[in-house]
Amino acid sequence: MRIITFTSDFGLSDHYVAYTKAGILKEYPEANIIDISHQIKPFDLAHMSHAIQSVFREFPTGTVHLIGNERTQKTTSYIIAIIEEHIFVSPNNGVLSLISEKSPTDLFEIDLDEGEGFAKLPAIAAKLAKGEQPGSFGKPTENFTEYISRKARATRKEIAGHVIHVDHYGNLMTNIEKTDFDILSQNKSYHITFGRDTVKQVNAHISDVELGEVFFIFNTSNKLMLGINQGHGAQLLGLEYDSPIIIKFEE
Repeated sequence: MRIITFTSDFGLSDHYVAYTKAGILKEYPEANIIDISHQIKPFDLAHMSHAIQSVFREFPTGTVHLIGNERTQKTTSYIIAIIEEHIFVSPNNGVLSLISEKSPTDLFEIDLDEGEGFAKLPAIAAKLAKGEQPGSFGKPTENFTEYISRKARATRKEIAGHVIHVDHYGNLMTNIEKTDFDILSQNKSYHITFGRDTVKQVNAHISDVELGEVFFIFNTSNKLMLGINQGHGAQLLGLEYDSPIIIKFEE
């Protein structure tokens, strides 16, 4: 039995999440549905892709991932995409291009009658979880909306990145990768600049700093994260999405 994950920007104050799950359960009463998040900021592909790419690989391969995210004006289709051996059912709005650097190994455009939209997708996700093949729901296509994720710029002298997400606690995730930091920081001292402040250490754990102090750690996705121990880092530090974070290395 395949798991179905469900991620959306539907929120929790309305009936939309329950309505979608009902559509899955009508087709597949035994379905195992796991919520990733429904508090995605409306129409925010960066937030949506961050939530999904941070966790989808933790599920077994073959998991079906249903994405409820409003289509953009340029989007005219819904797709089924196989990415890293996971099955995604999603609007063709670019969000899937941001969750992995790997292109889909299989891609199908879902057959829809005029006026049909997302409401058809829960039953499709259920059928996929039961083992039906993606080709049962549409024709192979090469029409895949793609965006390019911004990468941190790394040289021998510095890594220049930026904030890509602010979480529920006010911690700020960056696009600075641990692999780059480990290579460039060998046998070098460094300092990290954020806003008007500077620190000279990446911590192993948040608890390594006193309450109210700034921390820098690498999170479970191996990306540099900063915040304030038991404080809302974004508010207290005056940082937000896209704020620059720079690590300078000293020879």
